[in-house]
Amino acid sequence: MSWVVFDFGGVIGATTTALPTLAERMGADPERFAASYWSHRDGYDGGESDEWFWRVIANDCGVGGLDPDTSVELTELDIAGWLHLRTETTALLAELDQAGARLALLSNAPCSFGRVAEAQAWARHFQHLVFSGDLGLVKPDARIYAKLTERLAARPAECLFFDDRADNVAGAQRAGLRAARWTGADAARELLADYL
Repeated sequence: MSWVVFDFGGVIGATTTALPTLAERMGADPERFAASYWSHRDGYDGGESDEWFWRVIANDCGVGGLDPDTSVELTELDIAGWLHLRTETTALLAELDQAGARLALLSNAPCSFGRVAEAQAWARHFQHLVFSGDLGLVKPDARIYAKLTERLAARPAECLFFDDRADNVAGAQRAGLRAARWTGADAARELLADYL
């Protein structure tokens, strides 16, 4: 049975624009904040805690210790920044769901984002939602694709995976999945016409 697997950030949701707001809330220089945010993001997406993430960024930026309430606020602002949806993609998800396609999500995202995402309206289209933070693995590690196919009870070749990052697409292909770089819903529809 074929599966269609989607990434979240850059595919379903737009890339966050919340970094200036986060830097201001932390009291950090915006450029230093952004550099630290992205350099430590794989650790956060790989299962490190919210508190760990904001603490290492604060340390990098020379900001004093953060209290727990500030960490919670930063986490909420960060999650909200990732939840701006691409309407063309959500329309495609609804079409595929209506047509009976088997849909799964594989996203590099922290556990806190995963719990919020699971409650979003778009999540109902998916039979499985897999977040890297819950697995302690991040794309393009081969093991995360193995965990995905195990969860789906599917062979890798039975999965078509869409991701906006070339390294994640290449990793999925090395793991035996069919995979394509996300360039928009119309291009995806063309591929899906031959796949489903």
